Amino acid sequence: MAQLTLTTFLSLDGVTQAPGGPDEDRSGGFEYGGWLVPFADEDMGRFMDEVFDRADAFLLGRRTYEIFAGYWPQVTDEDDPVASRLNALPKHVVSTTLERADWHNSTVLHGDLVQEVNRLKRAPGREIQVHGSARLAQSLIRHGLVDAYNLLVFPVLLGKGRRLFPDGGLPTACELTGHRTTSTGVTIQTYRPTGPARFGTFEPGE
Repeated sequence: MAQLTLTTFLSLDGVTQAPGGPDEDRSGGFEYGGWLVPFADEDMGRFMDEVFDRADAFLLGRRTYEIFAGYWPQVTDEDDPVASRLNALPKHVVSTTLERADWHNSTVLHGDLVQEVNRLKRAPGREIQVHGSARLAQSLIRHGLVDAYNLLVFPVLLGKGRRLFPDGGLPTACELTGHRTTSTGVTIQTYRPTGPARFGTFEPGE
């Protein structure tokens, strides 16, 4: 079975909206797009290359799909570890409004999210990867469908913007399976959900 992995960029206060550019996502009046760019370095690029090297398919929300489809087909270098995989591998787009997806090897999923994702995960493979796609990611988290999280946390506070983890999700414990820090202070943490969160209290004297 394939694993569903989520790779996302976060500010210190948990914002995931529009990390890559000013016009990436201005919804809600968000005006701080591109907050990731000053911290991008070779360490971050090396990690992302490693992530994409494990991909067998992608699961994307409509907005992220359209951003990717407008950019990556123009990168034709077959040795580019990101472009080569995004352009060639299957891309499954979750959308209720998109009727067709013209980017090579793309399919629109219109059915029940949980059923569709579980169907994809039952197929042979290593990773079905989610990149960006904040609204889709929140739904996947809420339904407990994510098998691993790659969280790249950037040393910047934004004060507003869409955050990744939704209210109403299941309390879940996670195991840290990998971590590193880039030259610009970005912490990269990989977590695997291990089951329901546990709770307790400190006894006097402990």
